[in-house]
Amino acid sequence: MRIKTKKDKRERIHLRQRKKMSGTTARPRLAVFRSVTHTYAQVIDDMSGTTLVSAASTEPALKGAFEKDAKGGNVAGAKAIGKAIAERAKEKGITRVVFDRGGYLYHGRVRAVAEAAREAGLEF
Repeated sequence: MRIKTKKDKRERIHLRQRKKMSGTTARPRLAVFRSVTHTYAQVIDDMSGTTLVSAASTEPALKGAFEKDAKGGNVAGAKAIGKAIAERAKEKGITRVVFDRGGYLYHGRVRAVAEAAREAGLEF
C-alpha cells in the first residue's frame, strides 16, 4: 500500500495497531473516529463483531447536551462524547476497555475523548 495522502498514512497506522490489539468480551475496544466536523466513539467486541455502545456528535440527544461553546469538531465536544460513551458503557456493565486511537495522534480531540472517558469511570 503506497502512501499518497494523509488518509492513506492514517489507515496504514491504524492497520498496524489493529494487528496487535483486539477487543474481547471481557475487555472490548473503544474506537475513536474524527472527521472535520464530528467525533464518533464506539465500544466494540471484536470476537463477535458487534458494536456494544456508541456515541457521536451527530446524535440529537448529545447535540442538545453540548455546552455553549462545544461542537462536534472541537475539544469541548470531544469531552462530551467521551463522557457519554463512558456512561453508556457503564450502563451495559463495561468498565475496562482497550483504547484504539484509530491511527490518529494521541492529541487534541482523541486525547479529550480518552481523558473524559477515564474521568467518567472507564479503565484503560
